Amino acid sequence: MAMLGPRVWFSVRQGLSRGLSRNVGGWASGEGRKVDIAGIYPAVTTPFTATAEVDYGKLEENLHKLGNIPFRGFLLQGSNGEFPYLTSSERLEVVSRARQAIPKDKLLLAGSGCESTQTTVEMTVSMAQVGADAALVVTPSYYRGQMSSAALIHHYTKVADLSPIPVVLYSVPANTGLDLPVDTAVLLSQHPNIVGIKDSGGDVTRIGLMVHKTRRQDFQVLAGSAGFLLASYAVGAVGGVCALANVLGAQVCQLERLCLTGQWEDAQKLQLRLIEPNTAVTRRFGISGLKKTMDWFGYYGGPCRAPLQELSPAEEEALHLAFTSNGWL
Repeated sequence: MAMLGPRVWFSVRQGLSRGLSRNVGGWASGEGRKVDIAGIYPAVTTPFTATAEVDYGKLEENLHKLGNIPFRGFLLQGSNGEFPYLTSSERLEVVSRARQAIPKDKLLLAGSGCESTQTTVEMTVSMAQVGADAALVVTPSYYRGQMSSAALIHHYTKVADLSPIPVVLYSVPANTGLDLPVDTAVLLSQHPNIVGIKDSGGDVTRIGLMVHKTRRQDFQVLAGSAGFLLASYAVGAVGGVCALANVLGAQVCQLERLCLTGQWEDAQKLQLRLIEPNTAVTRRFGISGLKKTMDWFGYYGGPCRAPLQELSPAEEEALHLAFTSNGWL
């Protein structure tokens, strides 16, 4: 955070003092309900130029194109946004530019997680300053052996206490090697400023258990990937944050609609055609695969930042097959 100018630092300090003095009971809206995060969100990528600079113009172009799809909102600076490879000021600038490009009625979720609690609080307050509606906070994981339930509860409680915007928990074990324990999430669901969780682990029994155990709380569960979206809806999840929605956004929203209206047979047919493409742009080929697919679908994908590598010709061919064999290209 040392890169932030004095003006931003002043804002951070102001936000922190506001957070400290605010009655946490005031986080809920006038009706006593937390913000409703139900719906589909693309996990937006960060475009780079050939020289690995953030291409803010291409980001705005992509967001304008995605703005025509009936998403609930957008996630900026999640795992697909390559946030660990961006400076603090770049992360904030991405969210600031996104806010200007996104329609006012769409929610902007911003990834604000850092390794230390203090830095996460500072980043969360700063994300609120630049226009985020809610903060997605990934589990700290560098010292994963010490990330006990007590450590995670302390971390998230402190962040939620001091955040001027609602907090969404984020469990992504494929990247962190750490699953946020269900009982920890259930306990944290009681915090008035923690509104939900994005669970990217793909364990539907775990998602169902979280829905079941938080049913008396104002807490919502989002699937973290399109591959298990139907199953997540079936056990009570209310939406998804999906990498695949960057390229098949209309189809992911159609799957949402089919699930919500109980058209399970059509939903199943669509879900089955999304599994292979989803795996290809996530676990199999990662962000490089997602960005390559974006280029094919008329968005700007472009390169990743090093050390992420471009796909080999054989990988590119396999990626293409995952889409053509399911009738998407």
